[in-house]
Amino acid sequence: MKRIFLLLTTVIVVFGMSNCSKDRSATMVAPADALVTPSQHSEARVIYTGWPETFESGTKGAYADGTVTLSTGVWDLNDALIGNLSSDRKNGTKSVRIQNTGTVTMNFNVTTGASQVTIAHGVYGTDAASTWQLWYSTNSGSTWTQTGSTITTSATTLNTATFTMAIDGNIRFQVRKLSGGRLNIDDVTITDNSATGGGGGAATRDDNMAMGNPSGATTSTSNSNNYLMVKTQYALSYNNSKGEANWVSWHLSTAWLGSASRCDCFTSDASLPSSYYHATSSNYTGTGFDRGHLCPSGDRTRSASDNAVTFLMTNITPQAPNMNEVTWEAFEEYCRTLASAGNELYIIAGWSGQGGSGGNGGTTNTIASGAINVPAYFWKIAVILPVGTNDVTRVSSSTRVITLKMPNTQSVNSHTWDYYRTSVDVIETLTGYDFLSNVPTSVQAAIEAVVDNGPTH
Repeated sequence: MKRIFLLLTTVIVVFGMSNCSKDRSATMVAPADALVTPSQHSEARVIYTGWPETFESGTKGAYADGTVTLSTGVWDLNDALIGNLSSDRKNGTKSVRIQNTGTVTMNFNVTTGASQVTIAHGVYGTDAASTWQLWYSTNSGSTWTQTGSTITTSATTLNTATFTMAIDGNIRFQVRKLSGGRLNIDDVTITDNSATGGGGGAATRDDNMAMGNPSGATTSTSNSNNYLMVKTQYALSYNNSKGEANWVSWHLSTAWLGSASRCDCFTSDASLPSSYYHATSSNYTGTGFDRGHLCPSGDRTRSASDNAVTFLMTNITPQAPNMNEVTWEAFEEYCRTLASAGNELYIIAGWSGQGGSGGNGGTTNTIASGAINVPAYFWKIAVILPVGTNDVTRVSSSTRVITLKMPNTQSVNSHTWDYYRTSVDVIETLTGYDFLSNVPTSVQAAIEAVVDNGPTH
């Protein structure tokens, strides 16, 4: 049944709580990315009158360009209709179905800006995966600007795309389909900006990849060793030949933290293209390596659904137990301490090389009969900012950046995490990636050469 929202402006306040312990075992199956509701946010947020748009109140049975009056206002559907067939992915009885390069456009403005938009999306019937974008206009549709990343829809169940921004005044949105089979969208929710005025101060959920796409990952399935996957909770580059992510990128603030328990629900990632290798939890059994998170479970405790997505196997790598459970985890906890102290962090983690030493001793190059690479090193880069808005523009030559390079061995815990500090430049040389690429090059040059020597607790 479709969720029912009051057609009155609703203020929802949630308070962050303690986080949970390190994840090791698997006991249940994780759901796919669940629809993020306002109650998962730690700061005051306003859901603009009439949202979510559920598309239940309108009728449009043809793809030809035309308008339809819905509960939130008048929308233009071009190469799109309101579908109610069994093959339409939907909550309730209806959703929008878009074909070719169709668009779905608000013909009205939200007058108090926007801080977040969520859209449920799924593959229509047995159609091919598709790609799409969200665009916005602040001048009643005269010009448009893309917000967030291009989304790939490949699941036959509804997942959710979340777009974050900090825009005041009049704003309207448009969904643009780019390629692939027919696409269903449903339950569009706009969180307005009146609670924060766009000025910052309250922790928010921001773009997980705001600092850049270091490897130039794309959503083309032919780019199988640098395949971009954007989830509500994090973004990653998947490497099919290695059976794991090249890197995972995420935002950390108290808006992501709460009281949800770790689910211990390691499961294959069904959103991977079917032709790709799908790792399973059992691939790690008896290997001497932990199922080590890149984006930590402890960084996504606002809701059970947020936490479960961190247990998808595309976020998991073979990590030596003493690294995963001791030294690596200690830095994860320090990052959460920084977030709780009024900061927000942009973090990216990945690996390099081949050959680690786990609980069974010796050197292991691969597991799962060669399908999953065992890294020689793990690295992590954390950009630390006081909570605010327009985060990329606030990165300066004095911004604290902590970079680690840690060997994937059982002896790694002979030192504390700060022993493994290095510079972004070192990791760029190691990986060939371009980190912080959205930051001005002069600022990059200054902060990427520095080895952090700040406090460690």
